[in-house]
Amino acid sequence: MMKIKKGDTVRVIAGKDVGAEGKVLAVDHKKRKVLVEGINIVRKHTKPSVANQNGGIVEKEAYIDASNVMYVHKGKPTRLGFKIVDDKKVRYDKKTGDVVD
Repeated sequence: MMKIKKGDTVRVIAGKDVGAEGKVLAVDHKKRKVLVEGINIVRKHTKPSVANQNGGIVEKEAYIDASNVMYVHKGKPTRLGFKIVDDKKVRYDKKTGDVVD
């Protein structure tokens, strides 16, 4: 079970983009990786195709391990936990105890 979801704002805590923040675009639960907007930009060499007539070098985001990012709540990175509120499982901020969703 991963505590990071699509649409969350996260901060990178390890790797080449340490300190950068971005929005989660996709989550791979099996590999425990997340795709973050503007983070871990790689250059990919592509052949010409119907979608890309010229081909060439394309810059795009690559997946980053979920352990290298931290959820940002009210501008500060924090750990998340799960608890039951009104017979519903919700995520909460472990620093302040606020319910995230």
